[in-house]
Amino acid sequence: MEMAEIGATARGGCARLALTDLDKQGRDLFIGWCTDAGCSIEVDEIGNIFATRPGRLEEKPVMTGSHLDTQPTGGKFDGVYGVLAGLEVIRTLNDEQAQTLHPIQVVVWTNEEGSRFQPAMVGSGVLAGAFQLQDIYNCTDVDGKRFEDELERIGFKGKKRATVPDARAYFEVHIEQGPVLENADDIIGVVTHQQGIRWYDVTVTGMESHAGTTPMPLRKDALMTAAEIALKVRSIALDNAPAGCGTIGKFDCYPGSPNTIPGKVMFSVDLRHPDNKTLEDMETSLRDFVTLLGNECEVNIDGYWKYPAMAFDSGCVETVQWSVNQLGYRHQKMITGAGHDASYMAQVVPTSMIFIPCKNGISHNEIEHATKDHCESGCNVLLQALLVTANTK
Repeated sequence: MEMAEIGATARGGCARLALTDLDKQGRDLFIGWCTDAGCSIEVDEIGNIFATRPGRLEEKPVMTGSHLDTQPTGGKFDGVYGVLAGLEVIRTLNDEQAQTLHPIQVVVWTNEEGSRFQPAMVGSGVLAGAFQLQDIYNCTDVDGKRFEDELERIGFKGKKRATVPDARAYFEVHIEQGPVLENADDIIGVVTHQQGIRWYDVTVTGMESHAGTTPMPLRKDALMTAAEIALKVRSIALDNAPAGCGTIGKFDCYPGSPNTIPGKVMFSVDLRHPDNKTLEDMETSLRDFVTLLGNECEVNIDGYWKYPAMAFDSGCVETVQWSVNQLGYRHQKMITGAGHDASYMAQVVPTSMIFIPCKNGISHNEIEHATKDHCESGCNVLLQALLVTANTK
């Protein structure tokens, strides 16, 4: 709740976008808490923060973490819970004067949300080699401000190289961001797989013309063509239900006059499925549909980011399962339909995730909420998973 005061919104949420002054305040608060807990702090060249509690050995830390940046109308828990759960584990170990064989490291990943700078999950993505550092540095926000310049401005362009860590494992605890656990009255989700994700920018170009003097058959109405594509996105997702998802989250119409036929429409498309072949077929269906629309308007589909469906490390999943069994929590195995930093970490370090319920399955929303009991349960599972991994030679 103290972290949530930074960027607090009138409706009870948070607006703490990446590399803003508010993001800096959140990062500074986290670093202060970690320093008080006896952790050493390092910041790498993409702005990721690494807070390390030493072990008897200096090598191969066990990592956990998430992100502190939010959506423009975000909540208190998405990402933040995973960061502070790791800090809570360290404080608990300190309270018990417990020593581990390997260090435990809590990470704050830069720009997970992708709400100010696109693409998303760049901190973990650069570390894993999915993005080139300079390409991310050159990204700009809607005001034309460069990623690298903003990173330097808030004082978080570190000297540590953003390279693959020599770590034993990475565990990320997170609110589910969906209704499955709550509806089943389960407390913990043991996450086994990551859903595949593809993002597209679609531009439809027609011709502006007078709304009253241009006959319907002679129009090149970009909005009507965009509407047909939008309906097709929904149809493709429904054809691949229940796992398939299709979303249009951003939609801009120009020139935006009530009595002018729209000449250009730009919108986003988000397609998701846990099977890579099905996801490929969903994209093919979209592109084939656009081809068959004809020549009334020009349509360009730019697929600018994709993440494949994948399985998390079986050993890490078994460790989470063991931890849940030890604690006796009601649970289920599940996939994650959202992208997380764990998704990129899984490419380079043994990784798995732990989910807790969120109220009504709502996330990316100011009313996002998780109960104290559920947050505590997730921390307990994380503690057990980190302990068993950090104390194994």
